[in-house]
Amino acid sequence: MNLKDFFEVGDKYFLPNLSIDIVLIGYDGQLKCLLMKNNSRWNIPGGYIGRNESVDEASKRVLKDLTGVQLDNLRLLSVFGDTNRNFGDQFKGLAKEHGIKWDPNSWLNSRFVSIGYYALVNINDVIIKGNNFYDEIGWIDIQDLVEMNLDHKEIIHSALSRLRADINDGRTCHELLPNPFTMPDLHQLHQVILQKEIDRSRFQKKMIGSGKFHRLPQSKTPSPGRNPYLYTPV
Repeated sequence: MNLKDFFEVGDKYFLPNLSIDIVLIGYDGQLKCLLMKNNSRWNIPGGYIGRNESVDEASKRVLKDLTGVQLDNLRLLSVFGDTNRNFGDQFKGLAKEHGIKWDPNSWLNSRFVSIGYYALVNINDVIIKGNNFYDEIGWIDIQDLVEMNLDHKEIIHSALSRLRADINDGRTCHELLPNPFTMPDLHQLHQVILQKEIDRSRFQKKMIGSGKFHRLPQSKTPSPGRNPYLYTPV
C-alpha cells in the first residue's frame, strides 16, 4: 500500500483505534533502542493491525515493513491507552510533506490504544532498511532518550523495567550478545541492565550451574594471558 492509499482508505484494511508499538533493544556496551524520526520527533516502530491478521502477525509485519528486521521472538509487553494517544498532528505533517490532502476526519486523527511488544537483538546481527514513513532511523542510548512523541518514552521505560524483572526472575539476556560469548561479557551486560555491581564469581557459578549454557572447547592456540571460555545457549 502506498502512502496516499494509507491515508485515504487505510481504514478499510486496518482495525480502527488499535495499534502496535515495538521496543527493539540492542547492546554495544550500552543499552540502545531503535528509534525513527519524523517531523523532528522520535518514535518507536509502530503500525496497525490488519483486519485479517492476528495481533502477533501484525507485530512481526509492522517491524519488518518499517525497519527491514524480521524477528520471531517478539514478546508481549503491555497495553497503553492514555486518553491523549492521538497522532493526528504527526500524520498531518507527514501528509503535507508528501503533498497529500489532510482530512481532519481521517481515521488517523483519532485516539489509538496500543499493544506493546519488545525484543532483544544483537545490533551487529540486524540490518536496518529505510522507509518513506520516517526521515531518520537509528540506535539511541536508552539512558539518553531524546524528545519523543506522546507516551513512547514511557513504553521504552516499561520495556526496560520488564527486562530487569526478567533478569531478577532468573532469565538471561544473552540475545543481546554475539554468539558465542564469554561469562565476563554476560556479567557486564547484566550489570549494565540492572545498573548495579554484581559479584563476578557468584554470577558465573550461578550462570554455569543453571544449565542454560554450553561451554565450547578452549582454543588450542590461546593468546597470551588468561583466556575465558566461550559459551553458547543450550
